Amino acid sequence: MRRGIAATALVAALALAATACGGDKNDGGSTDAGGELSGTVTWWDTSNDTEKATFQKIAEAFTAKHPKVTVKYVNVPYGDAQNKVKNAFSSGADAPDVIRADVGWVADFASLGYLDKVPAETAKKVDAEFLPAAAASGKYENQTYAVPQVIDTLGLFYNKKMLADAGVQPPTTLEELKTASAKIKEKTGKTGLYLRGDDSYWFLPLIYGEGGDLVDAKNKTVTVDGPAGVKAFKAARDLVASGAAVTNSTDGYQNMQTAFKTGQVAMMINGPWAIKDTYAGEQFTDKANLGVAPVPAGSAKAGGPQGGHDLAVYAGSKNRAAAHAFVEYLSSQEVQTQVTKELSLLPTRTAAYEQEDVKSNQMVQFFKPAVDKAVERAWIPENGSLFDPLKVEYTKAVTGSATPEDAAKSAGAEFRKILKGWK
Repeated sequence: MRRGIAATALVAALALAATACGGDKNDGGSTDAGGELSGTVTWWDTSNDTEKATFQKIAEAFTAKHPKVTVKYVNVPYGDAQNKVKNAFSSGADAPDVIRADVGWVADFASLGYLDKVPAETAKKVDAEFLPAAAASGKYENQTYAVPQVIDTLGLFYNKKMLADAGVQPPTTLEELKTASAKIKEKTGKTGLYLRGDDSYWFLPLIYGEGGDLVDAKNKTVTVDGPAGVKAFKAARDLVASGAAVTNSTDGYQNMQTAFKTGQVAMMINGPWAIKDTYAGEQFTDKANLGVAPVPAGSAKAGGPQGGHDLAVYAGSKNRAAAHAFVEYLSSQEVQTQVTKELSLLPTRTAAYEQEDVKSNQMVQFFKPAVDKAVERAWIPENGSLFDPLKVEYTKAVTGSATPEDAAKSAGAEFRKILKGWK
């Protein structure tokens, strides 16, 4: 564990105190004498700038349903959120009651005692009514600590007009991508792909494409530095060195979005969260010009990572009944359908896919099959900690400041420092 024993003990004490207040009903003292929900629930939401207005509106709608509950909405930039949440939870000072957590954070937070278990009846609903892969992300040691809010994966976004002008089809493999990019450069003078090189999440399709993974959790083995990992680092470098892609080692997401929206590049790899912002670009005033295809395959297969966000309640919350009710509302079919309609984010409830606003959504029509085939990540507490050292080595490999072999070797060494006792 990366947090000290004292911090974990503090949170455990807070959780125990909250349980004492709430009794077996786990109400945390957040109902009035008549049993009606009351009090203040602080929600730290990690949605992006184009999403946050929708989620704030949804939070306000919960208050309309429960007039004695005040929801304090706080938008926390995603890049700062994991550390900020952990700091708040470990100290217990000004901690949120509810968090929107990346699926890769749940096991970490739960292992440290920071999260309240999902009430038993809600946990049964999660198992019965949600997509199995989404439900799995909210569990730790066979207990449910979070309710899935949205699920996603990465896909290849492409400018239909630019590809048509170059006479190429959306590439299905990395080799096809290089060929298509060369034709795009020849016909339009533009670059084929923007490859994000400053975030290791974008490395995952490359290593999956070579038939590998970062770790083998079942056998407690680090695999990022195996043959598939080396091939993946080579593939990333080759895309840039060949001229098929451009990259940037800083502020990559905004640079990528700008390049794609303004037509500087014909393709990028991104997820459903980028759709609304992409439509705002000058190249996509006609929304029909945006195409989405599976991530191009490597030498073994095509595969995007399973991503998404879960909703969890702080173990030390003094308003646990209201907080859990708020989580149930945020993950309800009504709200998930609204989110899909407004933002094209994918629901986690199975039945939501029968709703017309979900079934008719063009991006859902693509991303749902992609999500069904996405590679499930290792739900281990150290999951989030692996991305920082991987980011360093991925950036070095993409930009050519380290060989693929050295990048893989260094990433493996750093992983083993984090995963004590792993091979």
